[in-house]
Amino acid sequence: METKEATVDALNDLVLINNDRIEGYEKALKELTEQDADLRPLFTNYIQQSHQCKMELGTEIQAYGEDMETGSTNSGKLYRAWMDVKAVFTGSDRKAILANCEAGEDAAQKAYKSALEDEGLPAFLREIITREKELLRTAHNEVKSLRDLA
Repeated sequence: METKEATVDALNDLVLINNDRIEGYEKALKELTEQDADLRPLFTNYIQQSHQCKMELGTEIQAYGEDMETGSTNSGKLYRAWMDVKAVFTGSDRKAILANCEAGEDAAQKAYKSALEDEGLPAFLREIITREKELLRTAHNEVKSLRDLA
């Protein structure tokens, strides 16, 4: 990334997708029935993951002397899929909830991939983003596996 502004923008895009992820899983939790109670700890863990990711990203944004975004991607420029997920929950059907969560996880993967595509990204940020992307990839694969079993 050529400028401080571009780096901060990329980090804030990842903060926004994590905010969306938090909201998406909070919505998913509300849609679960008693039969799907086994998903509650998993979704709660994913919410916690995103809080940790965004705090780590926020620390780096503050190190650049900037403020971390607090909104979601409906005010940003990348990957509105989590917003779509939150809008289309179709009741409490387990497979639909998991499919929508998987779509949101796909959006998160795209956001992280986009951030990593810039060759000018400082190496220490590339390491943080790569580690977070892998953490979220594991979540994606877990959700996909559960969806396939539903």
